[in-house]
Formats: sequence, structure tokens, C-alpha cells
Amino acid sequence: MTSATAIPSTARQLASATSPERKLAIATGVLFFITHVTSVVAIVLYQPVLSHPGYVLGNGAANSRILVGGILEVILAAAVVGTAVALYPVVSRHNRALALGYVGLRTLEAGIIVTGIVSLLAVVSLQHDVAGTAGNAAALTAVAKALVAVHNWTFIVGPGLVCGLNTAVMAYALYRSKLVARFIPVLGLIGGPLVFAANVAGMFGVPRHDLGVCVVPVFAWEVSLAAFLILKGFWLTAVTPSVPSDERQPQLSAA
Repeated sequence: MTSATAIPSTARQLASATSPERKLAIATGVLFFITHVTSVVAIVLYQPVLSHPGYVLGNGAANSRILVGGILEVILAAAVVGTAVALYPVVSRHNRALALGYVGLRTLEAGIIVTGIVSLLAVVSLQHDVAGTAGNAAALTAVAKALVAVHNWTFIVGPGLVCGLNTAVMAYALYRSKLVARFIPVLGLIGGPLVFAANVAGMFGVPRHDLGVCVVPVFAWEVSLAAFLILKGFWLTAVTPSVPSDERQPQLSAA
């Protein structure tokens, strides 16, 4: 009886290496790394418009780099949604409600990011349209500042507040399902609420440089999760019910 049901460890590893779950794990990890690379590079490229209130009155020398930053953030938004879509088929076997909630929150985060992109691209358009004209400099600068402020607020609300929420949701789902090493969701359960609280504090005037340490756990959560999924994949030796936990109903047997 035992020999009929036992699976050699080498066979398990070979099966997991070629399974759809393994491919989803790799895709998830790669997408998480894409979100980090594109977000950092985009912020660097945006610096001329973010750091200089009078950029709209200049010669537009940095317009091309700002446009490239916008393209990178579009890729970022797509990758943000992609992480949730790639995780959904595996995590939904354990808890469909949490998996679906993560997809919804990541989609919301991506939508907020895109709003910030459009606001900075509007500054580029404004600069291009008024270049060389005798417009009201004060009014143009005020409009450009408002558009930059929209981008700054989307950064707080999207990658700040909403990211904190979706991190906690997925970390809890992975902690319950035991699909990855235990320390990884623990980082997320700490980092999600911490980054949410840090951004709330920032909204009420706490200097951002005083809150920088608060993003370390959520950064560690995403990097360690991505690396684990790429290198090892999901721990499918964990219980993987064929019916999600939120759909299982108690069965009544006839007496």
C-alpha cells in the first residue's frame, strides 16, 4: 500500500520543474524584479521635472527622458498586474477570496500609477506647447506644479497605501498556504502594515527621510519572494486542495 502511493523525491523535483506551477513561479519572480527595475529607473529619469518647478518654462531638453520614464512606468503598471495574475491560479486553490482580492488591489495600484504617468506627460505637453511663447510664467508654473503634485500623491496612494494593503493580503495567503518559506510571508505581514503606516504619516507631514527605514521589510518581502520563486518555485508539498477553501461546504450524510 505504501509503495503504491509514495513518490520518490527526485520524481517530485522533476515533475515540479516542468509543471505549470513552476512556470508561474518563475514568471511571478521575474515580474516582481521588473517592477523594481522600472520604478527606480523611471524615478531617475523624471528628476528634471520633479526637482525643478520651472521646468515647464525651459527649453524641454529633458522631454525625451521623461517620455522614456513614462514608458517604463507603463511597463511597471503591467508588471504589477502581472504578478497578481501569475499568483492567482496557485493561491486561489487555497483561498480564492484572498487571491482575487490581491488581483483587485494590484490592479488598483497599477491604475493609480498610470494616473501619475499621465500627469507628468501633461507637463511635457504643456512645456512643448508654450515653448517660445509669451505666456503667463506664474500661471504656467502653477499648473505644472499642480500636475507634479498629482504624481507625488499617486506615489503615496498607489505604491504606498494600496501596496501596503495588497502586500498584507498576499503575505497572509502565503503564510496560511505554506507555498513558500515561512520567513517570506512574515516579512510581508510586517512590511505591508509598516509601509501603509509610513505613508499615512507622510500624508500628515512627517518628513519622508525619517520614514525610509519603514520600506525595508516590504522591499525584502518582494525581493526574497521573487528570488525564492525563481530559484525553487512553490512548495507544492503543502496541502493544495482541489476546491478553494472558501468554496468548501460541509457535507451531510444520510443516516
